[in-house]
Amino acid sequence: MFVTVNFKRIVKTALFFAALSAAGILLSNPVLAAAYAGYAPGKLPVYSVETEKPLISITFDAAWGADKTARIVEVLKQYDVPATFFLVGFWIEKYEAEAKMLADAGIEIGNHSENHPDMAKLPKEKIKDQLESVNSRIEAVTGERPRFFRPPFGSYNDKVIEAAAETGLTVVQWDVDSLDWKDKKASSVTERVLKKVRNGSIILFHNNGECVVGAISVLIPALKNKGFEFVKVGDLLYTENYFIDHTGRQRKNR
Repeated sequence: MFVTVNFKRIVKTALFFAALSAAGILLSNPVLAAAYAGYAPGKLPVYSVETEKPLISITFDAAWGADKTARIVEVLKQYDVPATFFLVGFWIEKYEAEAKMLADAGIEIGNHSENHPDMAKLPKEKIKDQLESVNSRIEAVTGERPRFFRPPFGSYNDKVIEAAAETGLTVVQWDVDSLDWKDKKASSVTERVLKKVRNGSIILFHNNGECVVGAISVLIPALKNKGFEFVKVGDLLYTENYFIDHTGRQRKNR
């Protein structure tokens, strides 16, 4: 019996699976994922910081709801943990009292856009309008202009980073995603973060994640027991003599 081999089909199949494998590699890297999605950024935000010290930052995005915000602040105070919140403009307008509470608690406030759009799809001037509007809102509430911007959905391109820089902002992402917005189990959120955190990590939470209070109540002491020290994003990032590598990790020039 003779078997006919279609070498063209074999080659095409091999290339197909190689492409899928490459996509998996790309999508596992947050910076390369942006390029794979079509943004192909040449400029990079900060995802984490290279440091020998066991410093980490816990951050919270606030766009919808505020009923858990006060309880988050209570947990942070209980364990004497500084944090950074990224606020959307319409959230500040709707929850001005909560925004002031965050500022009064000594929490660092960052910019998270005016109305949570995909910033990479906006013209540069529209991006700057969004950022300037929220900068003014935050300054009115806290007395200080923000230093950092986190794009909604983590979506960015060169245009977004340039617009942020022109409005005095550094773009900050994360390298540890708690996925608290979709995971209802505090235990699995805690386990996920503990597995991924390292020196210089920036951890993403949401102020209205269903299990956020329970998760951080366990996670914070667990991380402290591992020797990690919490600092605000502004105290983690380098401000001079640094570069950002291809993974988005900020490193000191040698």
